[in-house]
Amino acid sequence: MKIDYLYGIHPVREGLRGRRQPLELFVDEKGAGQRVDELLALARERGIPVRQRKRQDLDGMAGQPHHQGVVLSMEPFPYAEIEDLLLVWQSTGKTGRFLLLDGITDPHNLGAILRNADASGCQGVILTKDRSCGITNVVDRASAGAVEHLAICQVTNLARAMELLKKSGFWIYGLAAGDGAQPLFTTDLSGHLALVIGSEGEGLRHRTRELCDGLLEIPMVGEIASLNAASASAVALFEVVRQQLAAVSK
Repeated sequence: MKIDYLYGIHPVREGLRGRRQPLELFVDEKGAGQRVDELLALARERGIPVRQRKRQDLDGMAGQPHHQGVVLSMEPFPYAEIEDLLLVWQSTGKTGRFLLLDGITDPHNLGAILRNADASGCQGVILTKDRSCGITNVVDRASAGAVEHLAICQVTNLARAMELLKKSGFWIYGLAAGDGAQPLFTTDLSGHLALVIGSEGEGLRHRTRELCDGLLEIPMVGEIASLNAASASAVALFEVVRQQLAAVSK
């Protein structure tokens, strides 16, 4: 069986609290501190074996030395099927909030975006299998462990996923600039909504843009004309949250 290794205090903590099965917790044999003691207590609660290891052994497991003295072995990341994401969302009776990523290849950007998705309460995140980074230990660390609490799907055909969302009652908006894009803050985003974020360099692919119900633009008032994908996703996702919460409170 393929084994994943999470490293760092926050990712390991969320790995011990998340839905997939931890296998073993490895800690630096030279001691730890209060934060590692908290991880040891979490491991004991879940019945996860704890092993002491030399620093260089932990370096090898993590693939680099910046692991803060803790590494957690895990079952492989459990990608969901899009049909299952929709069924789980429908069972909640809540307003839908999904995020689609069209070609995010940098693991640090992907991790930051997934952290935003978790913080904004997305019920599902859809990635493309091609031209996209998958869930790795680098992504997990960049997300501060948020991926352990997200339902994430990988699809070979993003267009089909968009059509399924539309049939389920979602409006789909792509984040873009110019070319008829509507201002983010004056567009009604209060219903079931899926937001599409494109790659850093190219943005949304032509076919993806065509399938969107509309394009959204973040107003820029400074000298820099754009935000990176992670920052833009945070602005857009929390505007969706704001509008959806306002609609519920009416």
